[in-house]
Amino acid sequence: MPKRDYYEILGVSKNASVDELKSAYRKLALQYHPDKNPDNKESEEMFKEAAEAYEVLNDETKRRRYDQFGHQGMRAGQDYHAYSGFEDIFSAFNDIFSGGGGGGGNTIFDSFFGGGGGGRNSSGSRRSMAERGSDLKIRLQLTLEEIATTVEKTIKIKRWVGCETCSSTGANKKSGYKKCTACDGAGELRQVSRSMFGQFINISVCANCGGSGQIISEPCVTCRGEGRTQADDTIKVNVPPGVEGGNYIPLRNKGNAGRRGGEYGDLIVVIEEKPHPYFERHNDDVYYALNISYPDAALGIKIQVPTLYGSETIKIEAGTQPGTLIKLNDKGIPHLNSYGKGTQIVQVNVHVPTSLTSKEKATLKELADSPNINPKQPDHQKEVNEGKDKDFFDKVKDVFF
Repeated sequence: MPKRDYYEILGVSKNASVDELKSAYRKLALQYHPDKNPDNKESEEMFKEAAEAYEVLNDETKRRRYDQFGHQGMRAGQDYHAYSGFEDIFSAFNDIFSGGGGGGGNTIFDSFFGGGGGGRNSSGSRRSMAERGSDLKIRLQLTLEEIATTVEKTIKIKRWVGCETCSSTGANKKSGYKKCTACDGAGELRQVSRSMFGQFINISVCANCGGSGQIISEPCVTCRGEGRTQADDTIKVNVPPGVEGGNYIPLRNKGNAGRRGGEYGDLIVVIEEKPHPYFERHNDDVYYALNISYPDAALGIKIQVPTLYGSETIKIEAGTQPGTLIKLNDKGIPHLNSYGKGTQIVQVNVHVPTSLTSKEKATLKELADSPNINPKQPDHQKEVNEGKDKDFFDKVKDVFF
């Protein structure tokens, strides 16, 4: 299964602060802690997943690399699937809880015993009517020459952007709201139930207003209450060297705008490689087939071959055999997220003509008897060739007598 987005795992926005990350991880760690969920494999995996996400996003360098390249960008660093047990996770767990609870007198155990209503956020205010925008995905085709160097591409997309008329609120004016009648402006619905163990209160977000406590009474005439409009946009993408087909570059907040002032989604740029007319890529190495004539293979020659970085002169030694491989170091694809480049491998092929003039045929027949031209043949091959000059009657005698 594909790895989930780290921000999605922790339930925070792409712009979440260190304190927000810590608070989100604390909540998940307490919820899925193995001591609280013994012999529960699913909770164990959720606990590991949350620790992995926090470990990356809490580190400024790792977070920057993840924001630019996604999970692919973490390939050159620590493999976060390599946890063999809970030792590393407990280290982060203990670090996150070593300082106790947050401000306001709360403790880390508040997550076990309640605190906070369903329709309110951590600051105690009602939820916003805003909704996060959806992500967009596009495919970007690149040549091997572009992949070998850092390249900037300009792409055109159609996406939802914030409405300028209402400043993305969706309302015609500041007074264009009214109190939600379903929750009476509270943003949440409470249901009280009783049992032999006492009274229980179930708190849920009001579906009518989305937890904001307000609904729009006078929608914006431009966006009709959406808080966003569709527009053509131009976005520049910086592609690092060494990418390959299937890699993706997430551009944060370059997707669709959310409804009523919600944050933007992401634009996911998926890399595709264009087929090359004469290069073939194998990981970070590049193969090139060089065709030369038989005289050049026999006598040797200096010849120019193309590379991803311009022409390169190579020497074909006298007596080079078909299939010989010549390596050109540092002429391949740059290694993604690390230093150095792959190798260009030149495979030498000897051209065999399919059409000859009478003069060319005569010359080749004359050369064919030369011991330096005609290779020494094994016995079974000699027998076949020695019979090539026998006439028809000699061949019949060989068969029947």
